[in-house]
Amino acid sequence: MTQIPGGPARRAARLASLPLGYAGRSARGLGRRLGGASTESVDADIQRQTAEQLFEVLGSLKGGAMKVGQALSVLEAAMPEDMVEPYREMLVRLQEAAPPMSTAEVHEVLTGDLGRRWREELPALEDEPVAAASIGQVHRGRTADGRLVAVKVQYPGADRALRSDLRQIARLARVATAWMPALDIKPVTEELLAAADEELDYGLEAQSQRRFAEAFRDDPDVAVPDVVLQTPHVLVGEWLGGAPLSQVIREGEQDVRDRVGQLYLDFVLSGPGRLGLMHADPHPGNFRLTRDGRLGVLDYGAVAHLPEGIPPVVGRVARTVLDGDGEAALEGLAQAGFVLPGIEVEPADVIAYLAPFAEPLRAPTHHFSREWMREATQGFTDVRTPEFATGMRMNMPREYALVHRVILGTTGVLCQLGATVAPRASMERHLPGFAEPRS
Repeated sequence: MTQIPGGPARRAARLASLPLGYAGRSARGLGRRLGGASTESVDADIQRQTAEQLFEVLGSLKGGAMKVGQALSVLEAAMPEDMVEPYREMLVRLQEAAPPMSTAEVHEVLTGDLGRRWREELPALEDEPVAAASIGQVHRGRTADGRLVAVKVQYPGADRALRSDLRQIARLARVATAWMPALDIKPVTEELLAAADEELDYGLEAQSQRRFAEAFRDDPDVAVPDVVLQTPHVLVGEWLGGAPLSQVIREGEQDVRDRVGQLYLDFVLSGPGRLGLMHADPHPGNFRLTRDGRLGVLDYGAVAHLPEGIPPVVGRVARTVLDGDGEAALEGLAQAGFVLPGIEVEPADVIAYLAPFAEPLRAPTHHFSREWMREATQGFTDVRTPEFATGMRMNMPREYALVHRVILGTTGVLCQLGATVAPRASMERHLPGFAEPRS
């Protein structure tokens, strides 16, 4: 059986091929320019070929490498347009598709988990996958009692590949500690590895999905499919049709994108208060617009466990930033571990660093766009700005790492939608501490 490339050296070599491939194409491009080809046509060819290689390498590796690609697809709204435009299509493809397993490999996994008579459970199963992600791919099928279902099959070797990639990332990240003393790398990498272990566990995923399905049963705005069957490497759930969010982003009318954006934001923020869980994989491939106008939500492998809801310090700091109170914002950040003892940060710098993300909360509604996201994240990406220096002095505590990633990813998707939503009202409803008066 063909498995995911599992050796760290081999996988590292595949990842290294991305910059090396770009360098080689650039060198060949120089020769074409000297031969009379226009700079524009040569550059376009280089970017197109590099984008294809990005999809092929990240997609075929699956595991942690593909998860990086999916994260990039969510955050592409923050990247400069001239940099990301050639890669946007490939990054979006990573949200829902990857080079698939063969039919024989899928059947072998089903036989291993369900037995040789698995056709009695699933008499109809389409050979072509309808979606593929970092650790598994999905096939449409039908159960013996006639229910249309989604059959998620884990890639052979996915556990080794995902953990290997994340350990490689962790090792590289620890090197950064020498020149980023304000950041405690270990808790963040530990959180990534713990989340990976949970995502590989289809038993935990089924348990989370059942809890979401029960909490949102008969909800007028959100649809969560029930779990039908679960084994270590196979997860069968009710089929949830509709238009993928990526299609809504490309083709949806403005009023549709606005409504979907509001449903999406409210779903992500409401989970912790409603059932103590936050859906932690916000990329568009996990969401649908159903035929009855609800937001369909898939894939519960990545879930943040927040039994007490979103920590109130998040809402309180957001409120202090909105109010321009740098002293209170810095105090809250220090108490929560975002600023480590001995690290000097000025209150005014904290406000300057975080104020762009509070801007959507100043009016009843805000139009999220790629242009706004690029401007808001300049302090994260432009080393020439004072805000970048402030960010280098910030820490990311383990207990907030997943929540931070979800909120940032959700913001990126809202910008891809170009949606006008009411984030302030959503935060007042769902974010403890935000609407409370400060003493």
